[in-house]
Amino acid sequence: MKVKATRAALLKALAHGQSVVERRNTIPILANVLISARGGQVSLTTTDMEISLVEEVPAQVDSEGQTTAPAATLYEIMRRLPEGCDLELDNSGATERLALRAERFSTNLVALPTEDFPAGNAGALPHKFSLPSKSLRFLIDRTRFAISTEETRYYLNGIYFHTTEIDGVTYLRAVATDGHRLARAEEPLPDSNVRFPGVIVPRKAVNELRKLLDEEEPDVEVSLSETRIQFRMGTLVLTSKLIDGTFPDYERVIPRDNDKSLKVRTKDFTDAVARVAAISAERSRPVKLSLSRNLVSLSAASADHGSAAEELDGEGIQYDNGPLEIGFQARYLTDITDQIGQQAEFKFADGAGPTIIKDVNDERALYVLMPMRV
Repeated sequence: MKVKATRAALLKALAHGQSVVERRNTIPILANVLISARGGQVSLTTTDMEISLVEEVPAQVDSEGQTTAPAATLYEIMRRLPEGCDLELDNSGATERLALRAERFSTNLVALPTEDFPAGNAGALPHKFSLPSKSLRFLIDRTRFAISTEETRYYLNGIYFHTTEIDGVTYLRAVATDGHRLARAEEPLPDSNVRFPGVIVPRKAVNELRKLLDEEEPDVEVSLSETRIQFRMGTLVLTSKLIDGTFPDYERVIPRDNDKSLKVRTKDFTDAVARVAAISAERSRPVKLSLSRNLVSLSAASADHGSAAEELDGEGIQYDNGPLEIGFQARYLTDITDQIGQQAEFKFADGAGPTIIKDVNDERALYVLMPMRV
């Protein structure tokens, strides 16, 4: 294999791919990138056996073929080469090394056998649809903070995607929960005939996909089966295994009878929660909300640091129900309000039941937060 390509194109593709590679693994080939050259293109493939990322880069292919190279090392070298330079990759001899040349720099990297690199066949992916990348960004941004990190409940370690029909329109819905809070978001699909069984996309795949959505094509082509999902964005393809588990019936935990409504200016409320919670050294940092007509009193106490309180009233507060006291974990509370625009609405049943939180001006997302004793 012998190819020439621009540093910028190769570096961009390698930056995407090397983040898939696990820094600590017991299989040496998984630390490498598979480099394939044919037909005026170089494709770079990385995998951790759960996720694979393939990206094509235009190149001058003098000799077709394949080789591998350590992804992290190759990335560091390319990152430090001068901008605007061209690179030559050469593995055309019998040696098990990849030669890289750029201007006055040259190196020889150990190239592990390509036959050791895992096959990337995703199998049949019968369900296919497209949606704008901004829609997929919205679904991920509004839900991924609620993904559980508790490995024993592995079926909560990702975002649950499924289709649902509302007033004759098909929506793609994303749901994540860790048992303490739940986030649900939905976006309409361009094709109302799309239907597929619910799937759980694991946390790492969600995070890798989100990085790519910042800069790639306006539309994303999604293909999936019961075991795998694939996202195609221009010359880039991300494939991931799905979590083999049953996501809980999340609709059962969304309360239907919460009739006490509080509306607040989101930034004022979030800042006040953070200030009051700062008094506590506890990991959970509980904050108590005491509600009365158009007034919210926030308070927290710590055996080591004392207590703190703040009141919010005026035009930014709307609450017309009777007195209510309820406690929340501060970080869980602000994780949710960070997703909301200018005005947030809280809907309570009482001081012990789950609370619904949503954006007053955007019905596409809904959050549920369990209270805690304070």
